[in-house]
Amino acid sequence: MYNLIKKLSIIITILISFGTVTIYATNNNIVQNNTDINTLTQEKTESSASTLIETKQEQKSKIEKFKKDYGSDTYGIVAYILDLVRWWSIPLGIVGIAICAIYQYIIGLKRLDIRDKGFNTMIAVITIIIICQILPLIFAVVIKSKD
Repeated sequence: MYNLIKKLSIIITILISFGTVTIYATNNNIVQNNTDINTLTQEKTESSASTLIETKQEQKSKIEKFKKDYGSDTYGIVAYILDLVRWWSIPLGIVGIAICAIYQYIIGLKRLDIRDKGFNTMIAVITIIIICQILPLIFAVVIKSKD
């Protein structure tokens, strides 16, 4: 475990060192640059706020659509949450499978207990992904069949 932490810290340090950029400052046109920076900052803030408001309105319209489709506020919110779970389970599952594969195929070459841990955890992650993908379908079938 100590070697893994040591290797990860070395990799992160290398990535950070290659990712840094040297900026050389000059004092030419400082006043003009400051006003330009203030203008850009204000425009960026306004565009970020408008993007946030648009995203919030889109999410509210999605929730209203789910409420209308399912005929109830409670069922609509649950369907919206299950839809979010369905979309987020795939990228998080891929990350989980990658971590389990590292445990199974890289670290597990020297230690069999860690290889088994990686395999068992990978099976659990895949099972959770399948459940997260099927659960919204089961919910929709059960709720729609009541009507």
